Amino acid sequence: MVSFQYVVENVKKIRKPKPWKHCEPITRAQLAKIRDEFWDTAPCNGGRKEIWDALRAAAEAELILAQAIIDIAGVIVQNDDLTICYDERGANS
Repeated sequence: MVSFQYVVENVKKIRKPKPWKHCEPITRAQLAKIRDEFWDTAPCNGGRKEIWDALRAAAEAELILAQAIIDIAGVIVQNDDLTICYDERGANS
């Protein structure tokens, strides 16, 4: 078995956000469409596509893997639930 360790100091530990609720009942298919639309259009709001891709991967991963993705991608986390993040250049993602 191969394992690896990485050491990052002064990193804000992330947590899963509170569950999101739509104002009306929606199906899983509708939710998937809303999520896809968000991630497809997110880079248009600023920031680098690579950071948005890392954020999506982290959002869809288990917490320990999500933390590793965020750390390795160099995402600067302001809120530990990933609602406010920046790339290394200071662009809001």
